[in-house]
Amino acid sequence: MKELEARYLERLSQLYPTIAKASTEIINLQAILNLPKGTEHFLTDIHGEHEAFSHVLKNGSGSVRRKIDDVFGNTMSSRDKQSLATLIYYPKEKMERIKKEEENMEDWYKITLYRLIEVCKRTASKYTRSKVRKALPPDFAYVIEELITEKSEITDKESYYNSIVNTIIRIGRAEKFIVALSELIQRLTVDHLHIVGDIYDRGPGPHIIMDQLIQYHSVDIQWGNHDVLWMGAAAGQRGCIANVIRICARYGNLDILEDGYGINLLPLANFAMNTYGDDPCTCFKLRGEPDYSPDEMKLDVKMHKAISVIQFKVEGQIIKKNPGFKMNDRNLLHKINFETGMVEIDGKEYPMLDRNFPTVDPRKPYALSAEEEDIMERLEKAFLHCEKLQRHMRFLLNKGGLYKVYNNNLLYHGCVPLTAEGELMPVRIYGRSYKGRGLYEELESYVRKGFYALDEKEKERGRDMMWYIWLGEGSPLFGKDKMATFERYFLEDKETHKEKKNPYYSMLENETVVNRILAEFGLPPEGTHIINGHVPVKSKNGENPIKCGGKVMVIDGGFSKAYQKETGIAGYTLIYNSYGLILAAHEPFESTEAAIEKESDIHSDSIVVKRVVQRKMVGDTDIGRELKEQIRDLETLLEAYRSGRIAERL
Repeated sequence: MKELEARYLERLSQLYPTIAKASTEIINLQAILNLPKGTEHFLTDIHGEHEAFSHVLKNGSGSVRRKIDDVFGNTMSSRDKQSLATLIYYPKEKMERIKKEEENMEDWYKITLYRLIEVCKRTASKYTRSKVRKALPPDFAYVIEELITEKSEITDKESYYNSIVNTIIRIGRAEKFIVALSELIQRLTVDHLHIVGDIYDRGPGPHIIMDQLIQYHSVDIQWGNHDVLWMGAAAGQRGCIANVIRICARYGNLDILEDGYGINLLPLANFAMNTYGDDPCTCFKLRGEPDYSPDEMKLDVKMHKAISVIQFKVEGQIIKKNPGFKMNDRNLLHKINFETGMVEIDGKEYPMLDRNFPTVDPRKPYALSAEEEDIMERLEKAFLHCEKLQRHMRFLLNKGGLYKVYNNNLLYHGCVPLTAEGELMPVRIYGRSYKGRGLYEELESYVRKGFYALDEKEKERGRDMMWYIWLGEGSPLFGKDKMATFERYFLEDKETHKEKKNPYYSMLENETVVNRILAEFGLPPEGTHIINGHVPVKSKNGENPIKCGGKVMVIDGGFSKAYQKETGIAGYTLIYNSYGLILAAHEPFESTEAAIEKESDIHSDSIVVKRVVQRKMVGDTDIGRELKEQIRDLETLLEAYRSGRIAERL
């Protein structure tokens, strides 16, 4: 052990070669520990709604407006505050409109710059100069640092700052400077972003969201079932590919695949028209209100049916290949009586709403036709070789996982599978049983194997497991006994559509169960929280997102327009700053255009979930614990220098 310590100290001495440098670093780290903790922002279930997502990202779920209120209090009207907030969110677009209306732009620039500088000062105050410096835009780094840094040595501060501002305006850099300040405020308002699952599906722009997240300064992602579905598709898993295309078709979002990722759907379109040309495909009507012409609508529903039939076939093959998944009851094509148009489910017969299955051979119902096989081969290659999609999935792999413990909060999408008694439910994964944290870690390892395993058998298992995570009963991201896709398309009887939820969802008010889950992930019962995405909170029915006395927060972002009628609101987001936890309930986002033109924000009701007695500092966080360890190591290095065990590198 002593030998290891000596080797470690020798390595550390290369970074801090003298007593002076080691001492300076200890002082710096100690100073950081006593700064207020940075603001964490929690978003979940974005579901491709890139405009609403972008807006919430810009306004930090109301954090920017709170900063403006803190700075100006009652010295500024509510209208002026909102106008300033809109400028910070959309500086370029807002200024274009102001230039058309404002008669004296010089005065407007002057007033606006002073206001932005004050907000920026307040926003930057909880960080070290070094951290702020790294965030500064290169073109204006020096000037901004001068303006937001207090200079005690300057007696006539007003004159000093005036000269800088006047020069910025005089040389025609005011617009660019306002943009730079606004973007800096956005960046410094939120220190770290958590995405608690489901970036993909339903909405039109998940690829746009992914591009934004890749550029974001600090982010982690807890995968949702829809994210893992796309990961499986990118890995070439056919069941995942078929599901991805089917959902895009269902919501009128095939543009995501064709324009967003450059995946050629023409072979599928030709096949659908040739096979289902005379079929009205009434069971495959679209959800939502896509901007389609009548001809586009006709083509979409036919493609929707074509890929759905293919999906039921390839899923049947996966289930047969993996008996351990215990999903034989989900294979229903062989239960259809093609002569009578009836299907047997759980020993009962039901009439089918659609009886036209020209590609299904009753003797081999799960075998793809030659054309279907050709289509799937082409699609598999397209998904595997799409550079943009692969880049997005690598980012999900690098920044994500199935769960995260961060600053005494446990973050995950879906549920921790439980038995009816509230115990951790064992789930068999390729012959071995796992539960709780072990289940999460095993499933995550298989997701990564699906991309990186050298052994082809393990890689295939990983790919199949991604499909299972999407819809398997034992999947923490799904949390139901079945996915009744077949029944919802083909059967009128609503009883057959029901998907029984895992007992977890009925036990979120049970403190014993919640404490058991926290303990399973290494967290104490007090001062910790579960932050949970996936399930829309039906606010209009009086459902509360805060469960178990504040220990559990269900924050489905509610971004998906398709679910807003069900929930009554546009979901929840969460802010965790140095003063406590703030839950924001959002009204639906109209549009970016409306946000700029009308200065309309996402109106939010903020609920203070937890207010701390003593303001939280960096020292109270996970980063703080790491910094304290670094300080201890550096103090040991100092002692080694002073005792002569290690010589300074002068």
